[in-house]
Amino acid sequence: MSVVEVNVDPGICGLKSKITVESPDMMSAKVSIESDCPDIRKIGENIKEIDSMKDVFAKLGDSTVYQLGKEYCSHGTCPVPGAILKGVEAACGLALPKDVHIEINKKD
Repeated sequence: MSVVEVNVDPGICGLKSKITVESPDMMSAKVSIESDCPDIRKIGENIKEIDSMKDVFAKLGDSTVYQLGKEYCSHGTCPVPGAILKGVEAACGLALPKDVHIEINKKD
């Protein structure tokens, strides 16, 4: 069994999330989410089993995770759905675990 934990600090909203992904067979994944955000908690409540090949390699917006994001998340730039898929990708051995960074600097 492979287990990956993804911690997301989404920025100015301050509503952090902890995503735990467990994969017993490197093909499917069970996702559990602890979040300060009620929208993200709704996504977590509605994620069943993720098919890694179908969802990780889906076109942007077509995966189960992004469909749930579209239904429940009220902020279009929320990084959590992508972080969920990155966790599935790592737990299922489709990519090595590696941090993702977005740096925003306002230039006047």
